[in-house]
Amino acid sequence: MAKKNVRNTRGRIVSAAWRLFYEQGYEDTTVEEIIEESRTSRGSFYHYFDGKDALLSTLSDLFDEKYESLQPKLEEGNMSAMERLLFLNRELFAMIEDSVSRDLLSRLLSTQLVTSGQRHLLSQDRTYYRLLRRIITAGQAGGELTSERGAGELVKLYALCERALMYDWCLCGGEYSLREHAEKNLPDFLSGFLPKSES
Repeated sequence: MAKKNVRNTRGRIVSAAWRLFYEQGYEDTTVEEIIEESRTSRGSFYHYFDGKDALLSTLSDLFDEKYESLQPKLEEGNMSAMERLLFLNRELFAMIEDSVSRDLLSRLLSTQLVTSGQRHLLSQDRTYYRLLRRIITAGQAGGELTSERGAGELVKLYALCERALMYDWCLCGGEYSLREHAEKNLPDFLSGFLPKSES
């Protein structure tokens, strides 16, 4: 029970912070507003976070929450492994465009470049990586995806491609739709995941 309360309190703080960051901007959001929006206390906030900057690394938590909410849809229907990978990307990038400002995504990517601590985006314990491994392993077992490369290598390549698409979108100032750009280009990249006879 205690673990669940910890997750709920921390999760409320993270969700409230990102909602406020999106609505009024990172610079214009105060710790006090995050505390009020999350219905927690100052002590609770500082128990989990050193300050507002520490919340930047929690965007990966928000991404993982999205992936967890998508898991039931992945289980229903007869989607191929490739369709599942493209579905996950489409849903995540739609969420980014709808609720994460480009400036905040840029901040997250830049903090991951200069941090000397844990790089949250790369943590293999994330729901993201576990879900990708499951989809790719099943796709290889069913002959839908190439077995010439290990599942771990394909997971890394997929994640690399997603990060590259996000980075380029930030670099270009969001001058195009992230979701539409990925829908157009990701299938070409992922064609290398197919068995040679199908690619």
